[in-house]
Amino acid sequence: MNHLVRSIVLDSPIGQRTRLASAGSSLENPYVYDSVARDLEELARDGLVEILEVTLRKDVNEPLVGAIAFKRLR
Repeated sequence: MNHLVRSIVLDSPIGQRTRLASAGSSLENPYVYDSVARDLEELARDGLVEILEVTLRKDVNEPLVGAIAFKRLR
């Protein structure tokens, strides 16, 4: 897990829906956002978070995550 993902997860309240925001941060880059979203999906497989919603971007030629919401489990 990279440092950015660790910070996002640790800053999120346990048990509450958190939507990964992109505006005003390094996550404005769609490739960075997608990478962080994929890391969150990996954490979900490990049982650390639950993915609540994923939306793919429709304005690009490759499948990139455009929005993701998760819940920290512990």
